[in-house]
Amino acid sequence: MDFLSNLALGFHVALAVNNIFFCFVGVLAGTLVGVLPGVGPLATIAILLPVTFSMEPASALIMLAGIYYGAQYGGSTTAILLNLPGEASSAITTLDGYQMARNGRAGPALAAAALSSFFAGTIATVIVALFAAPLSKVAMAFRPPSYFSMMVLGLIASVVLARGSVLKAIAMVLLGLLMGTIGTDIYSGTARLNMGMLELADGVDFVGLAIGLFGIAEILKNLEGHQTREVLTKKVTGLMPSLSDLKRIIAPTIRGTLIGSALGILPGGGAMLSSFAAYIVEKKVSKNRDEIGHGAIEGVAAPESANNAGSQTAFIPMLTLGLPSNAVMALMIGAMILQGIQPGPEIIVKQPDLFWGLIVSMWIGNLMLVLLNLPLVGLWVRFLTVPYPVLVVAVMAFSAVGIYSASGTLFSMGELGFFALLGYVFMKLGCEPAPLTLGFILGPMLEEQLRRSMLMSRGDPTVFLTEPISLGFLVAAVLALLIICAPAIARRREEVFVED
Repeated sequence: MDFLSNLALGFHVALAVNNIFFCFVGVLAGTLVGVLPGVGPLATIAILLPVTFSMEPASALIMLAGIYYGAQYGGSTTAILLNLPGEASSAITTLDGYQMARNGRAGPALAAAALSSFFAGTIATVIVALFAAPLSKVAMAFRPPSYFSMMVLGLIASVVLARGSVLKAIAMVLLGLLMGTIGTDIYSGTARLNMGMLELADGVDFVGLAIGLFGIAEILKNLEGHQTREVLTKKVTGLMPSLSDLKRIIAPTIRGTLIGSALGILPGGGAMLSSFAAYIVEKKVSKNRDEIGHGAIEGVAAPESANNAGSQTAFIPMLTLGLPSNAVMALMIGAMILQGIQPGPEIIVKQPDLFWGLIVSMWIGNLMLVLLNLPLVGLWVRFLTVPYPVLVVAVMAFSAVGIYSASGTLFSMGELGFFALLGYVFMKLGCEPAPLTLGFILGPMLEEQLRRSMLMSRGDPTVFLTEPISLGFLVAAVLALLIICAPAIARRREEVFVED
């Protein structure tokens, strides 16, 4: 009965007029940024953070979540029509989706992507609703050493699954942790590492950091190698798949949903890892495995269902443990902190309306996405003709206005410019900024749990090894590092990222 009453509370919150509106805005914006190559959900969420300051917490998170899983829908449109994934998780969809479009079957390919994504989103929402609350109750029993070790594992996972050099990823995490300590000491109240600047008394502005590293820097990078986009077909017909097509996508969709749901929960997992894994599995087990890679509808349904399921179950560790499983979830946690909400298992107890409202809104958003994507394919195709320089100017102007209106200081504009240039330099050097963001977000919480542990144990560092849960997390972190540093694994990892 508790579960049903919680769902009823979630529907009450999610079906409020303002939350329905912001859910629609989120999935519409997510679809649009998924369609437009070079503008992903990470940059969009970062750019829209200032807009959420004046919103209710539930409305803000519902909108930002809609952008994330909405982008998984939109990314398939360009993958199928242009052979160019609008979102990284749709990269594998290009292999079969574009071949289907070239064979005059763009309509069934788009329909398969939308229907499999809706099914996966529905199942993933049920999984989040079923497992998030019990896991949150388990996490309530965690003590400071367990929290500290869990965050260490999360940071190690971001290193393991980051692109490029492991050493560079570790350096980015450490830089993020260092930047997170700038400001005022949480216990003594003394200023530290602020170089005498009063503007840094509260620490580095997360909004400026996020927009600079992920928004402006990404745009600067894309301006270097931008090419003209040519749409394969300007009018998509025959969106209704045949009965034979529907039969062929049932099993791949179910397999993709299960794979995505499992991988999305893991630290460092999410939509991209899920879609690649589902495609690989499909090539091994599908009845039509010989056709996959040459225009098979299974090659569209499996990764599209997996990336949507993975994007939604990624919310489980974020909501229950306060642990971001990827860079987008780190921005979501940043949005919660900006709203005065402390991420972690207490959310479900202290703010059940926010918790259950967000979960139910995911199902409503997925329904909206099906109704949006299939009838409006022609509109999304027209958006692909927008010149990229025009789009860049609009995005950069919106970013500058947003961050200035949020802070009202020129110093925040300076931070934006600094982190934009820093992010661009990182990209040129092959340093992925996502681990830095995770380190920056988790840094203050990591420090707080470390100092609590030291106070609790009267300065005895073995407390992290004597607690079974803490020891388990630390062992897992060490094993992950040892595995990734093994020569054979490291070589194979580099090959995978080069191919990607």
